[in-house]
Amino acid sequence: MAKGYFLLFFPPIIGFIVSFLIYLFLKKQPQGDEKMQEISSAIQTGAKAFLNEVYKILIVFVLVAFVLLFCFLNSKIAFSFLLGALFSALAGNLGMRVATSSNSKTAEGAKKDIFTGLRIAFSSGFIMGLVVVSFGIFGVALLYLLFKDPNIIYGFGFGASSVAIFLRVGGGLYTKAADVGADLVGKVELDIPEDDPRNPAVIADNVGDNVGDVAGMGADLFESYVEAIIATMALGVLLVKNYSQNIVILPVILAGVGLISSILGYLISQFIKTKKPSQTLNFGVWISSGLMVLGSYFVILKLIPIGTNFFVSTIIGLACGLIIGFVSQYFTSSDWSPTKSVAEASQKGAATNIIMGLGLGMKSTALPIIIVSLAMILTYKISGIYGVALSGVGMLSTLAITLATDCYGPVADNAAGIAEMAKLGDEVREKAESLDAIGNTTAAVGKGFAIGSAALTALALIVSYLEASKLEILDLKNPIVIAGVFLGALLPYFISALAMEGVGKTASKVVEEVRRQFREITGLKEGEAKPDYKKCVETITRASLKQMIAPGLVTVISPIVIGFLLGKEALGGLLIGSLASGFLLAIMMANSGGAWDNAKKYIEAGNFGGKHSETHKAAVIGDTVGDPFKDTAGPSLNILIKLISVIAILIVSLL
Repeated sequence: MAKGYFLLFFPPIIGFIVSFLIYLFLKKQPQGDEKMQEISSAIQTGAKAFLNEVYKILIVFVLVAFVLLFCFLNSKIAFSFLLGALFSALAGNLGMRVATSSNSKTAEGAKKDIFTGLRIAFSSGFIMGLVVVSFGIFGVALLYLLFKDPNIIYGFGFGASSVAIFLRVGGGLYTKAADVGADLVGKVELDIPEDDPRNPAVIADNVGDNVGDVAGMGADLFESYVEAIIATMALGVLLVKNYSQNIVILPVILAGVGLISSILGYLISQFIKTKKPSQTLNFGVWISSGLMVLGSYFVILKLIPIGTNFFVSTIIGLACGLIIGFVSQYFTSSDWSPTKSVAEASQKGAATNIIMGLGLGMKSTALPIIIVSLAMILTYKISGIYGVALSGVGMLSTLAITLATDCYGPVADNAAGIAEMAKLGDEVREKAESLDAIGNTTAAVGKGFAIGSAALTALALIVSYLEASKLEILDLKNPIVIAGVFLGALLPYFISALAMEGVGKTASKVVEEVRRQFREITGLKEGEAKPDYKKCVETITRASLKQMIAPGLVTVISPIVIGFLLGKEALGGLLIGSLASGFLLAIMMANSGGAWDNAKKYIEAGNFGGKHSETHKAAVIGDTVGDPFKDTAGPSLNILIKLISVIAILIVSLL
């Protein structure tokens, strides 16, 4: 067994070492001139200030939850919960610090050539991927070594979920309120460029990219990652009699194989010369996936000699994730017809832009649902419900490099903003904007990947709940079960409504503040005076934190209330209803939002009238609607469908 423990802990230790070496590489990169460093420092300060305020609220919640778990369940689950919250917060914080220190370095690198800028931004994103995955594997392995019971480790998943719901919703509220406020006053009312230094909200907008899409996305996928592993381990316990104890630790070891594959994929991609920068990112993902296929084959057959069916289930999950990513790219990239049709519709005004974008998002739900359904059916036929859970681990196995391509986006976006604000010239700005455009596509792929993995993870968690609750079937003739399904289907819409309203209310505060500064600061519009960036950051921080509390509490309390009021059958219905409804709604919001964003950028590139045209103004309004869709409400549903399942598993013994 000592060899088994070595296989558990070796990959995360390598992950920590490689992330430190990449950090040393990034630390040596030039930061640019004094103006660039000043802007980057302001972004770092704002991001840290936001996280510190979130942590004040989060600490209270974590301590209260720890005491309740300790008193009503047991000390082991409470300890696991605390460790999960700590590791999730730490991973997000470290990743965000690296991202906010790499934005000016990316802009400076773009002065040399676009590939240098890409390498810096991609490397900073890869650190985020490495720390998320390494902390996840290390935490699960450590708790299994201590307790030998995967059901105890669900507390670790709950801790990760608690951080994710507050960081993802809070970060999403912040980033989109800043973005919406900056666009409405800057682009629409005053007709000034994006990232114009005269706009008081531009620093807050750049801060928001990091707290939402780095710290928030990292916490979101950390949660998916660990819960997929834990659920598969728990289901593996049921198969020990037919196989061996190796089947319980198999998901952790496969995650480790995925981590090593991602490191090799990243390193190889750095030495491949490509014609387009986007190909470097794609090569990294494809190489990592190929190595994962090879590595998982040998590992599975070594641990379980008759486990070929488990290998096939793992690879189906991996392929499923790649296909969903491509589908998201097809519907959101301006290289393809769906997004171009949204841009074309903008010629008739904002209404047609929004109608076309909504239709695109709804239509885009079909393929991911079919793909995930096929994956579930195939893996169940091949290796039972354990195989379905294992496919979720397979989908997330190369998370380190997949998350890197996603976290690359905010760094590139910040670099484009710094190039604009520091007046680095048209050539550098165009290179930085090209890197930013690639980031929009990778972000859409990342969101599709996060949604698909959330669905498979939630399914495994629901099966674990049914096992823990001793419910062999959910009787659809029972009105209690149907009531649970309806309430579960309602939850994603209600949480999305709270998130959308929160962005609207917070954005209105931003609009008021930006208008006030342009009105009261003499010479601001003419560029003869500086805006008060700090005041704008403080305004958004206070407003977004106030709005994030309700969605977080509703998500946590709902399964507890339904479970105790209506019973475990209704709670099972709640989990199924929320999964079906949340999966569809999250895909629709992510793809509509991504299409609106890239349609706007397609017009800004000189199509259909270009910047400052009426078509562009219509597209900006569509993008403004899409911002909270894709970056606040949609991502919160990934966490919702997993978090309520984990809470259900933890409280089932009390029902």
